[in-house]
Amino acid sequence: MSMQVFKSLIDRRIQSLFPIVLYSILILGSARLVLDSLKINHSCVSRLYSRPHGGRNGLPIVVLPKDRIEEDCNVFEGTWLWDNMSYPLYEEESCPYLVKQTTCKKNGRPDSFYKNWRWQPNGCNLPSFDALKLLHMLRDKRMMFIGDSLQRGQFESMVCLVQSIIPEGKKSLHRIPPMKIFKLEEFNASIEYYWAPFIVESISDHATNHTVHKRMVRLDSIANHGKHWQGVDILVFESYVWWMHKPLINATYGSPDDVKEYNVTTAYKLTLETWANWLESNINPLTQKVFFMSMSPTHLWSWEWKPGSNENCFKESYPIQGPYWGTGSNLEIMKIIHDALQVLKIDVTLLNITQLSEYRKDAHTSVYGERKGKLLTKEQRANPKDFADCIHWCLPGVPDAWNEILYAYLLKNYENFS
Repeated sequence: MSMQVFKSLIDRRIQSLFPIVLYSILILGSARLVLDSLKINHSCVSRLYSRPHGGRNGLPIVVLPKDRIEEDCNVFEGTWLWDNMSYPLYEEESCPYLVKQTTCKKNGRPDSFYKNWRWQPNGCNLPSFDALKLLHMLRDKRMMFIGDSLQRGQFESMVCLVQSIIPEGKKSLHRIPPMKIFKLEEFNASIEYYWAPFIVESISDHATNHTVHKRMVRLDSIANHGKHWQGVDILVFESYVWWMHKPLINATYGSPDDVKEYNVTTAYKLTLETWANWLESNINPLTQKVFFMSMSPTHLWSWEWKPGSNENCFKESYPIQGPYWGTGSNLEIMKIIHDALQVLKIDVTLLNITQLSEYRKDAHTSVYGERKGKLLTKEQRANPKDFADCIHWCLPGVPDAWNEILYAYLLKNYENFS
């Protein structure tokens, strides 16, 4: 056989093998793509639901520049923008952890505008809320909201913001009065609520059976509450509306049997001193973070934003435009809070949500909530002047914006808080 014939045979065999080789390469490539895809999906699942190995916080959180609020950004000054594309961040029906006090749609509210407003700071942006990123920040940690029913609303808002990415069986809500504890099993984390309407101890400390009108506060007593707060990684305090029932309040200071009438502002100042002493004795600023929410405003009198009227927040559907500060927000109390935080020996971040919430006369539960644990009757709803609740908020709604701001500050401080 000549070399030329031999070479021709080899070329033909190579040509006949070429399609086989090509198909083999394509099959191997496809298999590789499938395996890579499975690997990526497994990585995502592991990132979501696997326990960490070899590190207290598991996988690192990537905090991009867009995730951080700028140093000169005042997130508390801005405007409410209509945004029915991105908001609400969850739906009432999708969150089974809401109480009847906040489920305005379920309770019969006919309009839904209150859900579609986004808080936009002037000249800067809040980072987009990322539930997974927050849960990684909470891994092996406890976050606790402490205060009255308004603070309970913020707790429920936070639970609703994160719960949808956790599968059934990996999350649970436990009621252990005066606490509610939402457990995130795979992150070994919890979001908690603690009922303490005055921060210090009072005769209103029972989570459900508490007196509203006959209030008595122990201005120098906090230990019974404080033992539940010890070791909590993120503490978010709030206390205001329970103080504002009357200008004077019954209280003790020193002897528990010596009950006197105190001016509310004096009593509030003494309370914050007691609270500050507890913080300085019990908080490790290297491992714990403390926030204080400013007062949640009320909208009890429509003449404040609509001169000449004599109504309240009932049937209000749009935010107030332009400068506004209602008489329900006490500037003297605000100054007491500011002064108390200035002299603290540890850092406490004040989240001043009062002004941004002042604009939202439209977002209260009005006649679509509860009174004394029961939904309003048809007759009570027909009398909004006496029965509209212009203190509590519908969910989804304004407390979600408070939590977006809280989330922004947690991101901002993350490098120093891990």
